[in-house]
Amino acid sequence: MSEFQYTTALNKIRHMKSRIKVIQGGTSASKTFSILPILINMACIEKVSISIVSESHPHLRKGAIRDFINIMNMTNRYIDKHWNRTNSVYTFTNGSYIEFFSADSADKLRGSRRDILFVNECNNITQEAYEQLAMRTAKDIFLDYNPSHKFWVDDVLVSDESEMIILTYKDNEALSPTIVNYLESKRVLALTSAYWENWCRVYLDGKQGTLEGVIFNNFKKIDKIPNEARLIGCGMDFGYTNDPTTLISVYKYNDEYILDELLFKKGMLNSEIANYIKSNSDIERSIIIADSAEPKSIAEIKAHGIRIKGVKKGKGSILSGISGMQECQYLITKNSTELLKEFERYSWDKDKTGAVTNKPIDIYNHGIDAVRYLTSEMISKRTGYKQAF
Repeated sequence: MSEFQYTTALNKIRHMKSRIKVIQGGTSASKTFSILPILINMACIEKVSISIVSESHPHLRKGAIRDFINIMNMTNRYIDKHWNRTNSVYTFTNGSYIEFFSADSADKLRGSRRDILFVNECNNITQEAYEQLAMRTAKDIFLDYNPSHKFWVDDVLVSDESEMIILTYKDNEALSPTIVNYLESKRVLALTSAYWENWCRVYLDGKQGTLEGVIFNNFKKIDKIPNEARLIGCGMDFGYTNDPTTLISVYKYNDEYILDELLFKKGMLNSEIANYIKSNSDIERSIIIADSAEPKSIAEIKAHGIRIKGVKKGKGSILSGISGMQECQYLITKNSTELLKEFERYSWDKDKTGAVTNKPIDIYNHGIDAVRYLTSEMISKRTGYKQAF
């Protein structure tokens, strides 16, 4: 077994002071292999409970668990009888323990509390899963990821409790020259290939790249709605406990469509939705296309004198609606913060092999669904728009 080597990556992480430590980095940057010895050292110094979480247990076995056991052996700390293979928990002689579990385990997410949390490749778990874990963590939180696309970590970084560092393969002195040469050879390909340019940006330089399989790249952010823009109507998606109710207004402006986020809120009663609409005279007079799976909600809102109807659905309507949206050019107001996040993150799902499918992920779509309903019902590729009533 080779000796453990202290690297620049490890020292950079050790010097992070904030409670929430966000470690962004490329491939072979030693993110996980640098965080684990810090956690092991914490467990040896004082009695603490540590949870290491990833997207699935197979992912943990191939990654964090294997690295943990290797580091424990390399530092002569591993005692086999202290490792519970069934529950994936290692208990130290002082009573500290490090447990490994997957984010797809609902009982674990909402289960016991811990002192320290490490979410490995946090871009592969949902923001809701992270929030469930974070609210049950008393002390430090470590998050690591490859920055292949924008995701919810941007919301975490807004907090005064957080800080971020960027690591690359150059911070990992333990990396073999063979691997370094292989990685750097990709820079030649990046000179003539957009794919390899993005790949090098993410996996070599540790900088944010473009999501593979992203559905929409036909949008731009604008400061405000121009006076010349004409309101076509609004799209609405219903939610309550787990999902937000969304209301998005759509304007025609030259050959483009402007989107403005009006509602993106959980726990709204239909009466509250109706009162909000009636408080805005322009929206009250406009046409609203809503999710037809909620006929009772539509009827209750319509009873307030609001022009609302359900979208027509059928087999293939989601893909057809997405296709229609891809034909449009969207301008999204800067105040539409949640809608902008969805447009940046909404992507095609992947199969078990990691290949992109033609099925969209069922997340980051609440505001997008509202736009899709309006687009499907009122925007024609031939004429630009049509009447819904």
